[in-house]
Amino acid sequence: MVKQVVTTICFVLFHCIISYWAFMSSCSIHSSPKISIIPAIARYFGTKGRYEDVNTYLIDDLLVTNNSLVTLPSSKCSEIHLTAIIRHGTRYPTSKNIQKMREFYDLVVRDATGNLNCLSEIKSQWKMWYTDDMDGRLVDKGRADHRHLAQRLIKWFPSLLTEDNVRNGRVKLITSSKHRCVNSTIAFREGLMKGLSIKVELEPAVNDALMRYFDQCERFVKEVENNKSALEEVKRFNEGPEMKRVMEKMADRLEVPYASITDDSVEAAFFLCAYEFTIHDLNSPWCQLFDKVDAQVMEYAGDLKQYWKRSYGHDINSKSSCILFHDLFHRLDQVVAQINSDGALSEAVTVQVGHAETLLPLLTLLDLFKDDIPLSSTNFATQKNRIFRSGNIVPYAANLLVVLYKCPEGIRMGARLNEKSLTLPGLADPVPMYEDVKKRYRALLEGCDQETVCKINNS
Repeated sequence: MVKQVVTTICFVLFHCIISYWAFMSSCSIHSSPKISIIPAIARYFGTKGRYEDVNTYLIDDLLVTNNSLVTLPSSKCSEIHLTAIIRHGTRYPTSKNIQKMREFYDLVVRDATGNLNCLSEIKSQWKMWYTDDMDGRLVDKGRADHRHLAQRLIKWFPSLLTEDNVRNGRVKLITSSKHRCVNSTIAFREGLMKGLSIKVELEPAVNDALMRYFDQCERFVKEVENNKSALEEVKRFNEGPEMKRVMEKMADRLEVPYASITDDSVEAAFFLCAYEFTIHDLNSPWCQLFDKVDAQVMEYAGDLKQYWKRSYGHDINSKSSCILFHDLFHRLDQVVAQINSDGALSEAVTVQVGHAETLLPLLTLLDLFKDDIPLSSTNFATQKNRIFRSGNIVPYAANLLVVLYKCPEGIRMGARLNEKSLTLPGLADPVPMYEDVKKRYRALLEGCDQETVCKINNS
């Protein structure tokens, strides 16, 4: 009996040692910045993730379309209008995050004493190349994101994105004033011109009232943006047991005191891994400082922030997008009216380029990606199969495509997110009659007045 127990203990210890060695050795596997291999934790990068890691078929061919992911109406229907609301492409970190990354890099170089291969590589080969003036600017990869998206949309909607529509002003470009959005829009235009083999003047209009509505919604700014208590659940999670364990494991790997590692430290390390990959397609040594469980915790922390700051956490988050919601349906109504009167369409395609903060509240207003149980600081373990995953919803170049079709039975509407069909909540048909869509969102169409919902109640 004793012999059997000893044998069992030895077996368990052996496997623990092997597992530990495998993780530690992983720091030397794929750690060279010259090797382009997708990090094992890339799927957890959240809003810092690549578009092609959501649509993996694009990894081999950035111009391919996947018809199996889209539900179309009857072949007797014809597309008559497209509105595309798009997040900007891949960008540099903000200056605030660059500062956090620099501080963590300095700590590693100065204080870390671990003998991991990846740590040695960080100290001897990797240099802190991010500078404050990069501050959220679009990178070359981000321009490519939008050029390729434009070319794919030509394939998706060949009767709408046409030379005739472009030359006759029926294709409109609208953008946020932020440089990353303006440059994304310019890149989209380049892709459009290349795909159609034309050169036409097509100037984007800057409209922050639509694309940065959140800045102009006083109630949102007061109750959420400038209110620390609005993100209390995020703070609690960052101080909770799951994040504490990630911090302890990071300190152990670096062989630094636990007090040296904060939630900002591990976030900075996670950003270093994510940005090296999304910007330069590199599986950097920073990625080897996290295992899968660590990455899941980091992803949840990011999702919690998006949930409470931009989505279902507070009612004003989604209501702040009322102006964009009404802009969309007003345009669709105009198209339907023109079709019904046999008039010429004034807008075949409208492309609006903004931010993750532009898209996420609107998707929330439409009641999409809503879990039965709200995300909180205490339910990480039970939310592993959640619907709300910001990396799947709003990666770089995320897009909401709203399409109107003229069918024998009337006008139908289709919606796609990131080139995949969406079934709107409460509507069984993936391409419902447009009037049924309006009935579903009647309360919002009749209310949801931007001035009213954003007004601060001082009483």
